[in-house]
Amino acid sequence: MKLTKLLLSCLLAAPFLTGSALAEDKVLKMSTTTSTQESGLLDVLLPALEKDTGISVKVVAKGTGAAIRDGIDGNVDVIFVHDRAREEAFVKDGYGTKRYAVMHNDFILVGPAADTAKIKGTAEGADAMKKIAAAKATFISRGDDSGTHAKEQELWKASGLPLENATSTMEKDGKPIEIKSVHPATSNDWYLSVGQGMGKTLTMADEKQAYTLADRGTYIKYKYGRDIPVNLEILCEGGNQLANPYGFIPVSQAKHPHVKAELADQMAKWLVSAKGQQVIADYKLHGKQLFFGDAK
Repeated sequence: MKLTKLLLSCLLAAPFLTGSALAEDKVLKMSTTTSTQESGLLDVLLPALEKDTGISVKVVAKGTGAAIRDGIDGNVDVIFVHDRAREEAFVKDGYGTKRYAVMHNDFILVGPAADTAKIKGTAEGADAMKKIAAAKATFISRGDDSGTHAKEQELWKASGLPLENATSTMEKDGKPIEIKSVHPATSNDWYLSVGQGMGKTLTMADEKQAYTLADRGTYIKYKYGRDIPVNLEILCEGGNQLANPYGFIPVSQAKHPHVKAELADQMAKWLVSAKGQQVIADYKLHGKQLFFGDAK
């Protein structure tokens, strides 16, 4: 009798265990730049993905450099980031299967309305950075090895200014990470590297009425999507130097056999499908479109 009851209990529990296992199998781990989360995009994109495919996503939001390291270490199944050179190197080195061009927005230079450095209307980002340095106007750098931080380094290098190398250490997931960067020489009085995400950097720039480089999506969220908006204005925008493309890359099973390659490919194909691209295009704050689809 006891054996019969035990067998019956196992049979009754089996469907629930199977369902639970199946549900767990359809969960992807994704490491992504903070801008996809802080802009609010993932709040609409991921529910639409789950509704269409049954795939749910566990998100770890951090700077692009740290997200790429998660992929290299096999901590996640996919990465969704914005530093094309490093993305292409990630794939070339065998850590990713393919870079999917999902969307873009642009970087912008924001600062106080008073604009003491007189950068408003400057056509190219590097020229605007040169004016900020000449005016010794306070500039807040993310300093966190993110895609935004990488773009800032590009702009300083393109400015033609004398630069100096800097090395800092940040703790990521309990591990010390060495970050190498450049910034204008003799800039200690006005250049602040804070090692923070985009939202906190914008908030600090607002508090100090300083300049900073931001992605447009997060800026719009903090300017128009909060009860207390940041008091910063867009002062330099447009031009090839401020382009900001985002790529989605499944982590390679050849490097990390445990990753969920089939689900990752399914998510990638949904993101570049007509439906995924429409969800991205439809996401707006106060009538302002934050991201633009790149799938062809």
